[in-house]
Amino acid sequence: MRNRYLDLLRALATVRVVVYHLTGWTALTIVFPAMSVMFALAGSLMAASLDRFGVWAVERRLRRLLPSLWVLALLIAVPAMLIAGTPFDVHLLLWGFPLVDPMATGWWMASLSHAWYLRDLLWFVLLSPLVLPVFRRCPLAVVLIPYVALLVLELTGTKTVNVVHDLALYGGAWLLGFAHHDGHLRRMPRRLLLGIAAALAVPGIAWIATHPGPRGYDLNDIPIGNALWSGAFVLVALSCSPAVREHRVLTMLNSRALSIYLWHIPIMVAVTQFGERHQLPIVGPVGLGWRFVVVVGLLGVALALFGWVEDVAAGRRPTLVPGRRVPVTPVPAPLDLPAADRQVAAART
Repeated sequence: MRNRYLDLLRALATVRVVVYHLTGWTALTIVFPAMSVMFALAGSLMAASLDRFGVWAVERRLRRLLPSLWVLALLIAVPAMLIAGTPFDVHLLLWGFPLVDPMATGWWMASLSHAWYLRDLLWFVLLSPLVLPVFRRCPLAVVLIPYVALLVLELTGTKTVNVVHDLALYGGAWLLGFAHHDGHLRRMPRRLLLGIAAALAVPGIAWIATHPGPRGYDLNDIPIGNALWSGAFVLVALSCSPAVREHRVLTMLNSRALSIYLWHIPIMVAVTQFGERHQLPIVGPVGLGWRFVVVVGLLGVALALFGWVEDVAAGRRPTLVPGRRVPVTPVPAPLDLPAADRQVAAART
């Protein structure tokens, strides 16, 4: 049975990411740390899949993640880069399985800059069968490992590859997703849970306030503050379990979350560059207003053209508009059968 509250969190995270990239409002990263929430939800779902399917859960997760990326990257971006004059390089093929940052040139450097999320997600999925049993032996120690690793990397100034840094930054959220699935957050006394959240949030906010980045208090530029504040946020958010009613918009956003994430950046880059080229306002109420309308419209077109890939990857029947109720034609029971037989026939339809 689906947890509609988790669907609501994923939908809010998806919308927040789009709004943040459109507006650049740094306060949104603090009000709702969407990337950590998305990793935490993915961690909870991955733990559930491992319990149900064993190591085959990895194949199932990869099958759901990669096809939508292949459509954008391998079928559109890579051919476009080659046509634009980019010499063929084997690193372009990394878009098929981006465990490290794949090659991108020209316009696509900005348009595919958000693919780091898929790269990190792949690593978390691949590592989960190894990490989950260890987590269940000593959950507290395992949850602390990425936070300690991030502190060491940041405070010592150690340079490492992006994926290692991101595993430390978002690993705590992923493991809190494990804790959510295993019921640790539900069983924890409320006062203790809020105390732990406060123990993360207070130093997190203090670090953010005293270590602003180039964009001010944007959490994306403040890794330690990001990890601590996001950990507190995820703890509180996942410990709640309010009743959420099923809604068509909620179903649509969850059925197309990956497509929305993948396509919104290329569309925004194209729309913004079009506005700059034609000397249209980009910022301010007017600039945000027209760009919002155009981006949402073009995103709707992209979802109509390519969103069905998510349905196929998930084993669902492809549909143009997710959440639309399909009318079911009732099958009348044969009138020439006895009453008991008619009841059996009705039960089988």
